[in-house]
Amino acid sequence: MGKRVLIVGAGASGMTAAIFAAREGASVTLLEHRDRAGKKILSTGNGRCNLTNLNQTEEDYRCGRAGFVKEVLGQFSVQDTLAFFRSLGIVTKNRNGYVYPNSDQAASVLEALLAELERLSVKVQYQCAISRIEKEKGLFFVTSGKDVFKGEALILAAGSKAAPVTGSDGSGYELAASLGHRIITPLPALVQLRCREKHYKRLAGVRSDGELKLYVNGTCAASDVGEIQLTDYGISGIPTFQVSRYASVALHRRQKVTAVINFLPAVSRDEAWDMMTERFKLMEERSCRQFMNGLLNSKLSGVLLELSGVSEKQPVKSLSAGQKKRLFEMITAYETEITAANSFEHAQVCCGGVDVKQVAGRTLESKLVKGLYFCGEILDVDGKCGGFNLQWAWGSGAVAGRCK
Repeated sequence: MGKRVLIVGAGASGMTAAIFAAREGASVTLLEHRDRAGKKILSTGNGRCNLTNLNQTEEDYRCGRAGFVKEVLGQFSVQDTLAFFRSLGIVTKNRNGYVYPNSDQAASVLEALLAELERLSVKVQYQCAISRIEKEKGLFFVTSGKDVFKGEALILAAGSKAAPVTGSDGSGYELAASLGHRIITPLPALVQLRCREKHYKRLAGVRSDGELKLYVNGTCAASDVGEIQLTDYGISGIPTFQVSRYASVALHRRQKVTAVINFLPAVSRDEAWDMMTERFKLMEERSCRQFMNGLLNSKLSGVLLELSGVSEKQPVKSLSAGQKKRLFEMITAYETEITAANSFEHAQVCCGGVDVKQVAGRTLESKLVKGLYFCGEILDVDGKCGGFNLQWAWGSGAVAGRCK
């Protein structure tokens, strides 16, 4: 019998770790506190499972130690991910760098992973909530109810606190802390942001292309371009998700957070002003409502006119130079104060987790406890939207699963 490996958590990273450990000849037991494995996988990519992204850089990930992600994913690249899923029978397709199963079904990815676990004779124990972990004489003793599991190696892949409906309840943090590890405060990431202003109820449902810049105490912390969604409480959409972790951290530190949105992101600021100036002349016999028609969503236009101190019925030719400038600024540099990130229930991932300074990047083994490994979201690593967090799950799972 090979080395006994215990893995806590049967999500994307945990199942990958189990597969690679078993392929290395280990006797693997996978412990899952829910009644089934991989529930979170089913919700990824809007149910289509964005497996990875062909365009990867270290800047697509955020963590507490420079070079850590590169050291891990340098051992399990995007090409390794594609090869891994080919070995499971999954045919993939590329949508502008975003990789999906050809079936467009996350369920097919989960089924392939479960089939490989079965083929490799990995033991999967469901509804197995862990209450205690101890290490004595080179063995880990993992207690769940009346059951005690033993192994020479232990991999914690218990996930984060994001999307708790899928089973991510943060219990892995307590287990890691009980073994001496420092936990960076977990906070929601890839999540919607709540804003102070009262006019958002009038903007609910509006979608607009835009460039979003997030400022912390007046300094730009992050930015992104894409379709911004306006809700009855604030802002959403991919650009919001991409910058949200910086808002979460800053708000946790009680810093002032604002967002500035340019609703004309396709042109430079000078080009936008030239276009607006030409439009003011062309539409001078029309009302300001007609001036905005076709430029931006009508609900958004109405709010921006009001915030500029301009009436929808006011003739364009009556606008003062100051009013024109304010309207231009509102369209190209709309500012809103961020008061909160939405809760863990709405977050796709977390920032924070097990401090990576206490984990060896080459092996993902704890620097404090020999034979203890980590992978996936339990670590203080979070990626951008677009397949990066799943790449981290597969890559870190593979590296941890190869534990010697």
